[in-house]
Amino acid sequence: MATYLVTGANRGIGLEYCHQLKKLGHYVIAACRSASPELISMQLNIVNNIDITSDASVQNLVESIGQQKIDVLINNAGIVERIALGNLDFNSIRKQFEVNAIGTLRVTHALLNNLADNAKVAIMTSRMGSIADNTSGGSYGYRMSKVALSMAGKSLAHDLKPRGISVAILHPGLVQTRMTNFNESGITTAESVKGLLQRIEELNLDNTGTFWHANGEILPW
Repeated sequence: MATYLVTGANRGIGLEYCHQLKKLGHYVIAACRSASPELISMQLNIVNNIDITSDASVQNLVESIGQQKIDVLINNAGIVERIALGNLDFNSIRKQFEVNAIGTLRVTHALLNNLADNAKVAIMTSRMGSIADNTSGGSYGYRMSKVALSMAGKSLAHDLKPRGISVAILHPGLVQTRMTNFNESGITTAESVKGLLQRIEELNLDNTGTFWHANGEILPW
């Protein structure tokens, strides 16, 4: 049994991570802003009222888990607000940077002392943060914040390697969640998380810092 901490655990992919990890027999710490009935029903260690854009809130997360060692940190919390060139909203762009990029780095940094030897860090980014793969433009705040997040993940992979800690930069695929308006072309959360957990299982110091699709494809930067 390993100890996992999942942010953004109350719905969507985060909730499914919790479901599958519990089914596999792991100990799960579920961090979120507001626990959903579905999350509460799982009877996990839930840490509520966690806002990853707040230093004080993240410190509350650290204090709530105390000296508990974490084998796998899954940085799942994130937001999307689609912004085209014709309706740029710079406050929204800043907000997406705060949550998607800075928030994830804040959580990881705060929990460094809790990461076990040979721990793994999973960072949920997006293919929409690939510069080479951008063939449609738009979504300025989301795309830009995910590029920044992927860069943070790559730097963490280098900086944490001497401690034996490896980092996966992961794209879940197009998934049927509220974030995608339950796009009918997407895969289920169950299928996505099954692939994501396989990528985390295969993560090691030789492939740390790799940008993966949930299906195992290595994505372009």
